Amino acid sequence: MKRIEVVAAVICKADKVFVTQRGYGDWKDWWEFPGGKMEAGETPVEALKREISEELSAEISIDEYLCTVEYDYPKFHLTMHCYLCSLSSESLHLNEHEAARWLSKDELSCVKWLPADLLVIDKLQRMWIYAEVPLPNR
Repeated sequence: MKRIEVVAAVICKADKVFVTQRGYGDWKDWWEFPGGKMEAGETPVEALKREISEELSAEISIDEYLCTVEYDYPKFHLTMHCYLCSLSSESLHLNEHEAARWLSKDELSCVKWLPADLLVIDKLQRMWIYAEVPLPNR
């Protein structure tokens, strides 16, 4: 099975997280955390900063490693490295996605998530419930 390694930014601001809706491919219209494929020789942090710049024309601060998700999609195996992040500026532009939203913890179930991203949502909800690491107020 083909293996793909990606990074994802869980961008937090005022107890909300930023999510994007895919505008292309087999998973068009499904929701995800922004990010993308790592290139040869890149660290996850380098890849994440590059991907957010390309996808959102934005700069982020990578605050903390969150988790790595392993998921078998029908056509490939995904390894996704996720980081809690914050925006370095308020400017965002959707270069690849068809929509974006800021969701509170109570709104996380209102969108159709990509399966691998659901595992990240589960981790976030457990963090909030058990107050292991509350999302930063940004």
